[in-house]
Amino acid sequence: MKSKAVRIDRNGGPEELKLVEVEVGDPGPGEIRIRHKAVGLNFIDTYQRSGLYPFAMPLQLGMEASGVVEAVGEGVMHLKAGDRAAYASAPPGSYCELRVMPAKTVCKLPDAISFETGAAMMLKGLTTQYLLRRTLPAEGLQPGDFIVFHAAAGGVGLIACQWAKALGLQLIGTAGTDAKCQLALAHGAAHAINYSTQNFAERVKEITGGQGVKVVYDSVGKDTFEGSLACLRPFGLLAVFGNGSGPVSAFNLGLLAKGSYYVSRPTLFTHIATRENTQAMADELFAIVESGAVKIPIDQRYPLENVQQAHRDLEARKTTGCTILTL
Repeated sequence: MKSKAVRIDRNGGPEELKLVEVEVGDPGPGEIRIRHKAVGLNFIDTYQRSGLYPFAMPLQLGMEASGVVEAVGEGVMHLKAGDRAAYASAPPGSYCELRVMPAKTVCKLPDAISFETGAAMMLKGLTTQYLLRRTLPAEGLQPGDFIVFHAAAGGVGLIACQWAKALGLQLIGTAGTDAKCQLALAHGAAHAINYSTQNFAERVKEITGGQGVKVVYDSVGKDTFEGSLACLRPFGLLAVFGNGSGPVSAFNLGLLAKGSYYVSRPTLFTHIATRENTQAMADELFAIVESGAVKIPIDQRYPLENVQQAHRDLEARKTTGCTILTL
């Protein structure tokens, strides 16, 4: 059967994204075929398009979506035809109407969560889950602790603001405009810093009475790396989970000696490598969304055929919250 899909034949800018028609077959062992209702847009998609994260060509992009399972392959026990489902998953390929994919990271979507919310929340929500619940400083995190979260008005950031508040943490969010800082505050950040007009490391020290924080969650990368280290208290953790400004270059390990700091480069896909881990993480995400403590802000919607503009807006920092592609 036929499906519209977005792919690239070579790395480059948004102009390389082409809408094509592809043939979709039946699922093999351990696979499902899913018809999408909505597709999530994420910064990792731009890294794969540009070549920062290299893949063989041609490449069908997209890491997250929701839809209805049409067929399951041999050995798939947790899903059946007709199930509502959502996923964040490798390999790429969600920018399409219909696909065959590995079943292990696809989860049943609770009836209380819409397809649009499901498509918008899986990659960003599971990322927030592994950061706040699994990527922890040596001393752990307790209610009342300060943490720093860069790009706090983005898709992951706005979920993190809410989830951190629910955990009793005092999240210090950073963003590039006053409006984005206000958005972070409205979603539960305890403090917000405009890093285009303020030295965020100095402000963090002021907010924490000179102590610094136990952990900085940094998806910006190159531009914030040294400032993020300067925010840490002794034995603090810097978790660099993205490269919004470019990858962190080689650095002198002696920088960590100032406070016996830890640095980690975690990824979601290590955490969801097994069916059991994926389901446990998704269960916690679904529960906090169903409770109302975390709401998934979908601030932009683009038809699939307008995917080039969606990428341009994402890279130009014109978006807030979550973005989905509609079918």
